[in-house]
Amino acid sequence: MLRFVAAAFALLGAFVALSLPATAQEADPRTVVVIEVSGLIDPIEVSYISSQTSEAVADGAIAIILQVNSPGHAVGDDDLLVLLDELDAAPIPVVVWVGQSGAKALGGAAHLVTVADFAAISTRGRVGEFGDLDNPRVGGFGAFAERAAGQDESIAAGLVDELAPTVGELILIMEREGILQNISVAVEGEEGLFSIAADVRVQFTKLSLTDQLFHTVASPAVAYLLLLAGLSMIMLDFFTGGIGVAGGVGLVCLLLSAYGLGVLDIRIWALVALVVAMLGFAIDLQTGVPRFWTVVGTVLLIVGSWSLYGEHDMSWITLVSGIVLTLAFMFSGMPALIRTRYGTSTLGREWMIGKMGIAATDIDPDGLVVLDGAQWRARVNRLTPLEAGDRARIVALEGLVVQVEPEEGGAVDYREMRGNKGDGGSPGDEPEN
Repeated sequence: MLRFVAAAFALLGAFVALSLPATAQEADPRTVVVIEVSGLIDPIEVSYISSQTSEAVADGAIAIILQVNSPGHAVGDDDLLVLLDELDAAPIPVVVWVGQSGAKALGGAAHLVTVADFAAISTRGRVGEFGDLDNPRVGGFGAFAERAAGQDESIAAGLVDELAPTVGELILIMEREGILQNISVAVEGEEGLFSIAADVRVQFTKLSLTDQLFHTVASPAVAYLLLLAGLSMIMLDFFTGGIGVAGGVGLVCLLLSAYGLGVLDIRIWALVALVVAMLGFAIDLQTGVPRFWTVVGTVLLIVGSWSLYGEHDMSWITLVSGIVLTLAFMFSGMPALIRTRYGTSTLGREWMIGKMGIAATDIDPDGLVVLDGAQWRARVNRLTPLEAGDRARIVALEGLVVQVEPEEGGAVDYREMRGNKGDGGSPGDEPEN
């Protein structure tokens, strides 16, 4: 009988437990969603912040933390203001954390602190450079319209509320400030010591791989380098007459760069200067001798690179790297690749050997020769220099350079002399014309 009663109570208890709502049983930990905001706030970042905020609210998160490390914004002011209004109207607390150590919230990103229910900064962080965005919440932060405040000054001026080196410390501070309720628990450690920890689940979110790709190419440095790489690859494919690999890579680089430059604030005349610079290099690569257009291309490359962006900054390391690598490619890489390509017999230039051309410049030992209306870089034996206007016979091909000799009285090459000695010939013998 007693066994029957005990079993009945056990079944009743199980039934009651199953009938209770999930929250009355072992509830899932409450969730704080951390949304990473890095790089320029571009259209992708705005859409991402907005969608993640909506999802966090729909999923029952108890708070949102915007982890900010951004130098500014690359969207229209109206779009940024709409985002600020959405964050301001969020039904759960929105906290802005300028972190981790050394992070910054500048320009449009600085305005995020104006809609935060609580704002914190990590060590060596900076906030400011609000600019002239028509945000009524800026209030008395006008002193920081053109400059940024460091960690201590940001707290003293009220830009942020407290110092929080880590997310964990920030969450405990949020409880202390009444933003979150009853989330801390005592955790027993070694030797009976207790520490305070947050009993919440922290969910970190990031952009998807595709969105991350386009967000990355919308940074000034990446868009600039992709532009130079794309133009260089297109030029290489044009000159080498390859199978299109370089051209395909260049096209992809240009398309990605076009997206980035379309998002960023650029000066159109500087972009045109960079394109003309590449055309200038191409003209002198065609002639085989660096001349006037090489100088023009170099000057336009430097000026266009320096002036490409308006509001956005590009580090001097990126600027110098882009200019130096492009010049090295044009002065060294391109001629070497062209010589390699044209040094093969597949292009059928053997017809030129034996043809007569006209020296367009003095050739002593290098210069230019004109053959069938086209200019070629030429080289002659030092013993028989040519003057401009002299007739010159093509005797050999070396890449883009043609070896020439006078119409009459060509000098014997030292290699040919060595060969003649081995055949019993005299060092003074000259080849028959």
